[in-house]
Amino acid sequence: MSPEDDLGLPQLSEADLAYDQNGADSLRDGPPISKSALDLEQVFDVPVMVSAVLGASRMPIGDLLRLGPGTVLELDRKVGEAIDIYVNNRLVARGEVVLVEERLGVTMTEIVKGDA
Repeated sequence: MSPEDDLGLPQLSEADLAYDQNGADSLRDGPPISKSALDLEQVFDVPVMVSAVLGASRMPIGDLLRLGPGTVLELDRKVGEAIDIYVNNRLVARGEVVLVEERLGVTMTEIVKGDA
């Protein structure tokens, strides 16, 4: 059994590979294969950290140590401005805070395309 088998990675056959004009292996340039969420089933249970950042503030450590319950902290965003959504510390979307059945939630309004 190879290490790839332990990871549950798909096995490529000769039909999955094509040769370019220089004879090097490359993935086939044919029509894109239709993918669905079920194709990603192997990663469904991988935990990720999702953060919704309402804003930020900069202050000296001495002021930070004096903060207590009920302290109001001024953030760098205004009411109604989009908040940033991070997955594993990477910006992936922007959204708005909403109230859903007495709980705060986020409606995503923009998906941020990352640099490849």
